[in-house]
Amino acid sequence: GHQAYAWKLLTGRAKGFKRLRQIDGVSGFPWPDESPCDAFVAGHAGSALAAAFGLAMGFKVKVKGEGEENLNLNLNPSPHVVAVVGDASFANGESLEALLAACSLDGKVIVVVNDNAAEDAWHPDRAFFEAFGIRSLGPVDGHDVEAVSAALEAAKHEDRTVAVHVLTKKGKGFAPAEEDPVAWHSVGPFGLSETGGTCETSGTCETGEAAEPKTTWSDVFGEAMCEAARRDEKVCAVVAAMGHGTGLDGFAREFPDRFFDVGIREEMAVTFAAGLAKAGLKPVVAIYSTFLQRAVDQVQHDVCLQRLPVVFAIDRAGCVGEDGATHHGLYDIPLLRPLTGMRILAPCCAADLKEMLASALAGDGPVAIRYPKGVAPATDGTSVVPVVGCAMDGTSVVPVAVRILAVGDQVTKAMAVKELLAAAGVKAEVIPVRDVKPPAITQEQVKGLLVTLENGVVVGGFGESIGADMRFGWPDAVVGHGSVEALEREFGFDAASVARTILERMGVKHG
Repeated sequence: GHQAYAWKLLTGRAKGFKRLRQIDGVSGFPWPDESPCDAFVAGHAGSALAAAFGLAMGFKVKVKGEGEENLNLNLNPSPHVVAVVGDASFANGESLEALLAACSLDGKVIVVVNDNAAEDAWHPDRAFFEAFGIRSLGPVDGHDVEAVSAALEAAKHEDRTVAVHVLTKKGKGFAPAEEDPVAWHSVGPFGLSETGGTCETSGTCETGEAAEPKTTWSDVFGEAMCEAARRDEKVCAVVAAMGHGTGLDGFAREFPDRFFDVGIREEMAVTFAAGLAKAGLKPVVAIYSTFLQRAVDQVQHDVCLQRLPVVFAIDRAGCVGEDGATHHGLYDIPLLRPLTGMRILAPCCAADLKEMLASALAGDGPVAIRYPKGVAPATDGTSVVPVVGCAMDGTSVVPVAVRILAVGDQVTKAMAVKELLAAAGVKAEVIPVRDVKPPAITQEQVKGLLVTLENGVVVGGFGESIGADMRFGWPDAVVGHGSVEALEREFGFDAASVARTILERMGVKHG
């Protein structure tokens, strides 16, 4: 999916790059709703081959059964299906499943193998493809347009699936990306500085001035993991090609024998961790929420049913902003809540995350700790003293008791809501929620209007689990790309919208 920028520029969307990964702008990934030139959503690695073979067989069946004129896809009557696949994705489970299935399918796909020599990737060769009955052309220089064109032309005339092996260099032509391909793996719009970097990737702003360093949730987790590993030699980390993104670079350097990167294989990562736990170790699976979706079966079948002490450090839980619909981590609470014996925690601040990790590693069962993308506050900043007030409607006193249960990172927003309610004459209490499952508080324990805020979908979420009167979160709809702040405003999940909705529910007049 990250290879889509050039494709989008070539298919009429150059002007939209002024608002790249912003609301009403171009998505960072192939998105069919954006253009008919994008054949399929592609935000998670490994899905291209299965989709391509499905398209190829679908076209073939329609041609045989209904006639070429009924192909309602605005395509050539006999289209060539092309899947562009990065080298690391060929070792992904879904890719291998698709190749095995292709042995018995007679649909033709042109597979462009983008081999950019990533250090952590396994590189498929001619023998690999021929084992699946696929002819391999190349390798060719992926930066030589004429050579690639010739190879694709040859592939068009094959009567079976064929792989075109192209050799490329990540970031070719842009020195900062060539030198640090990991940091430039996924970027939005940026301005060139004197050092050729950006605020996000090199610590400099567009003017070249140094950006203020900030500690992210991933940084806090990485530090906590190193501290835990120093105390206990059984602590180990498992990642699925996201060691850098999850903040474990330092852990990998200090404890290389206890750091396991299994590649883009989330299902394998979970079951592998279950095996480590069965052997007496204390594995922590560090994984983005959006990628954990691929391994829910393994979490239940291989971890929960055996009550194994595997800790899931769920990074990027909640709205991630510019990466959009394919990468938002909105579903982990509803997905994990029903699983047997699973404990779910949500830190409100950096100190919480460290304490939760230590507690989870001392436990004897599965624990999930979810935290968002971005800067981690040092403390939650709330008061533990309940505040109950009243509101004036001009003619009578209306007693109120509003308690806002803020799950994890939503505490800051809840505090802002509290201030907005106070300005309208309504006093409220903010209660940080750290224990999502089992919940540390229920509706029966709270008098008055019970409001929940959670950085996830409302359907099946924490608010639903405790029967809250008002539940704020993300809707049962596609949440697109844009800044987190802009998306919250669009979906009525920012502090101002939440406060306004609460006041309307209470019948309190407000400006």
